[in-house]
Amino acid sequence: MVTGGGGARVAMAASYTLAIAAVTAYLLLVSLHVSQAQTFSFPFRQPETCGHNQYFDISSLSCVRCGANQRQDAQGTSCVCLPGFQMISNNGGADIICKKCPEDRKGVTKDGWNCISCPSGLTAEGKCHCPTGHILMERDIKGALLSQATCQLCDENEDSFTVANAVGNRCVRCEPTFINTSKSCVCSEPNILTGGLCFSSTGNFPPRVISATRYGELGMSLTSEWFTKYLQSSAAACWVYANLTSCQALGNMCVMNMNSYDSATFDACRLFRFVFENTAGLRTVHSVSFWRQNLPWLFYGDQLGLAPQVLSTTPLPTNFSFKGPNQDTKLKFVAASYDVRGNFLKWQTLEGGVLQLCPDTEMRLNAAYSFGTTYQQNCEISISKILTDFPTPVFYDLYLEYTSENQHQYIWAVPVLNLNLQYNKMFVNQDSNSGKWLLTRRIFLVDALSGRENDLGNQPRLIRIATQISVSIRLVPSTKNGNIFPPLMTLGYSDIDIKDPNSQSVKVSFSVKYEMNQEEARIQTDIALGVLGGLAVLSSLLKTAGWKRRIGSPVIDLQTVMKFLVYYAGDLANVFLIITVGTGLYWLIFFKAQKSVSVLLPMPAQEERFVTYVGCAFALKALQFLHKLISQITIDIFFIDWERPKGKVLKAVEGEGGVRSATVPVSIWRTYFVANEWNEIQTVRKINPLFQVLTVLFFLEVVGFKNLALMDPSSSLSRDPLSYIAPSSRILRYAVSAALWLVIGIIQIVFFAIFYERFIEDKIRQFVDLCCMSNISVFLLSHRCFGYYIHGRSVHGHADTNMEEMNMNLKREAENLCSQRGLVPNTEGQTFQVAISSQMRQHYDRIHETLTRKNGPARLLSSSATTFEQSIKAYHTMNKFLGSFIDHVHKEMDYFIKDKLLLERILGMEFMEPMEKSIFYNDEVYSFSSVLYYGNEATLLIYDLLFFCVVDLACQNFILAAFLTYLQQEIFRFIRNIVGQKNLASKTLVDQRFLI
Repeated sequence: MVTGGGGARVAMAASYTLAIAAVTAYLLLVSLHVSQAQTFSFPFRQPETCGHNQYFDISSLSCVRCGANQRQDAQGTSCVCLPGFQMISNNGGADIICKKCPEDRKGVTKDGWNCISCPSGLTAEGKCHCPTGHILMERDIKGALLSQATCQLCDENEDSFTVANAVGNRCVRCEPTFINTSKSCVCSEPNILTGGLCFSSTGNFPPRVISATRYGELGMSLTSEWFTKYLQSSAAACWVYANLTSCQALGNMCVMNMNSYDSATFDACRLFRFVFENTAGLRTVHSVSFWRQNLPWLFYGDQLGLAPQVLSTTPLPTNFSFKGPNQDTKLKFVAASYDVRGNFLKWQTLEGGVLQLCPDTEMRLNAAYSFGTTYQQNCEISISKILTDFPTPVFYDLYLEYTSENQHQYIWAVPVLNLNLQYNKMFVNQDSNSGKWLLTRRIFLVDALSGRENDLGNQPRLIRIATQISVSIRLVPSTKNGNIFPPLMTLGYSDIDIKDPNSQSVKVSFSVKYEMNQEEARIQTDIALGVLGGLAVLSSLLKTAGWKRRIGSPVIDLQTVMKFLVYYAGDLANVFLIITVGTGLYWLIFFKAQKSVSVLLPMPAQEERFVTYVGCAFALKALQFLHKLISQITIDIFFIDWERPKGKVLKAVEGEGGVRSATVPVSIWRTYFVANEWNEIQTVRKINPLFQVLTVLFFLEVVGFKNLALMDPSSSLSRDPLSYIAPSSRILRYAVSAALWLVIGIIQIVFFAIFYERFIEDKIRQFVDLCCMSNISVFLLSHRCFGYYIHGRSVHGHADTNMEEMNMNLKREAENLCSQRGLVPNTEGQTFQVAISSQMRQHYDRIHETLTRKNGPARLLSSSATTFEQSIKAYHTMNKFLGSFIDHVHKEMDYFIKDKLLLERILGMEFMEPMEKSIFYNDEVYSFSSVLYYGNEATLLIYDLLFFCVVDLACQNFILAAFLTYLQQEIFRFIRNIVGQKNLASKTLVDQRFLI
């Protein structure tokens, strides 16, 4: 027992071990198999690639062989029994059992489950066949299977008028036209059989029918299978029987032919016109003379000049408003839709992208019908997608729904301008004269049906797509309540020759635009331009007269004319700026702030005149800016050093070996220092250009002021990124950016004048103080006989002193223990406008020619040393001459000091001409800054503004405009400094290396 039990336990342990080993080996094999086979890749199969004895398994996505006596079904995703075999069971796919029918019952019933004896032979599928006009009977009235199928002849007698249906399984009543025409179910001669309808040959219906579709864009026509089958029958049924759907179908075929009319051919539209003209006795619909009873409304007539009457005679009896309790900003377009056979489908709104081929969110699609919002949508769509989405065309009759004063709902027909319409082979709707237009009513988006040849099941050879759809809404002139004329829908169709739908694509667009008569605004602008332009001429003449007096020349020559033109360019630029900024602000304020709509923004084409004005303003202002820049870098300037030697020193005599006494030389460093400070203030401005650019950009892009330029009625600075963003108006972009630029610039100037110059730093006053501390006066001539003088003569006698003496001098001056700094004793006036006499100028020029070392004859300059000595001598001569002139030493070239008259200050010119004596005009406003950037801030600000706006109008990008504006500012500033340094060095003998 013990031995046996131990053997059993050993055997059981061995079996467990073997089982565990087997399971382990199996798992290893499975894991090895998975690791080797799990590539997630398998052959690609399509149902049409399977053989006739295979079916496509929708689970494994592969071709699987059918069972015995089976073949592929019509869909290719299952199997059916071969002809002569009945089904015993069918669980789908290949899980079908087929059994051969006995010899006495070779036929198979329609459902395939039973075998049956056939009276008149078999079809290729093994089903029973019946002669024409018979129906097949396989079961009795209770559904019991007959032993032999029978073929029953339908009763065509007058009491029944029945024939077999298309499937051949029941008798149906004959087509009514057969009965009406021949009193039978047969359309025998001489009656006419067309489109499955029978018509009498005794009528006057035109026999010649053109079943062609014209493709004017491609310059070709093709015979349409759809037109061949249904055109004549639809026209006949419409005319003879007044069949509603046939009339609609005939109208649809005319629309598919682009509503084109040719008096020489009986095509779809000629047939429609024929029916329309021959039903004149019928009443009209809704009192519309173009809408005949039973017929669709396709045309507004073909009389010349009718289109302007339709579009501009009667306003819609409804009002639109942007704000207020009666706010109405929704365009409620509705459409009556029909299928290609003329069946009415439904009433539907155009929201949700009914007419918009480009896909987008519903919110953005519906924005097209928000009144006042200019809408633009563009995209590119593949032809294969269009063929899939639009197998047959859908036709729309468009209306605008509105509410009357008595709160009743009405609709207004929307006219259509089809750009592809041909009238006697002429594209009349592409003419710019609206009096030649022929307006229509019905539209479609895609026609992939009429371009099919021979077989309607084939791929179309040509398709026609509405690639340009535009809705135009015009405001009634002088309206205050938001009245509009009927909207106009303009369509442009493209004819596509189908070659490879998967690789072909087409660009489509949908837009809604608003317009109003801009004639009154144009007249007002012209009046303003004329008045302000006349004032600009007067201003330029005064400036030219002042310039002539300042150069001391009474002769009117070519230079005078050119100077006048330059002055006029600057003044005319200001005129254009005033007009454009005023116009832009007018549209911005009145369009965005209005409640009941009275103005609409100009269209892009109407903005061209405005953009031209901006471009003229920039070009003229740039000319003025360059003229001022050149004038500033060509002034005559000299620094008068009043410092005198403080004594004598012993100096070795070169070559003689001895010494002799000489005056102590005056230091040149003060002159260099003043010249360097002058060089630094040449481009000082009252605004910070970088701050100006960045602040304008901040308000436009970050705060959102750019949203005010969008062509919609909203005045919000922020927009939902998921909503539709309307295109920008160039006028509004200009208005917003110009207003911001001017406001920020003026704020900077005011801050600079009131706070910065008073409490932080005034570089112009500091320069005048520096001149006084350095004992240096500045004499500069901006014109031949006119300039400025800065009196910097030190009241302490010397400026080249040590620190202790300088501090003592400043203390004495602060305590009024010394004389005042003014040129006239006991006055503070240090700056003057100077009108010098011709004699003074001639003497100045004689000395200056030697100083510049460039105008003298080359033969006189024997060496560089001699040249330098002559320049040094000329410098001292000029310094001595100007110093003595200021000190009234030259009685023949003396001067006197006076105040300018108020009118002289306003006009910027001098009435008194310096004949014998020069005139010094007291100048408390530092007018010498007019030869610096500082004194021309208005010109610089306007130039930068126009540059920024012109770049933005060209590229529609505020960031790029800001970058280029700052870049050109720095470029001109660099040029001004470099050229100014060279001019300063050449005129004052200051070494350019010391000018920083």
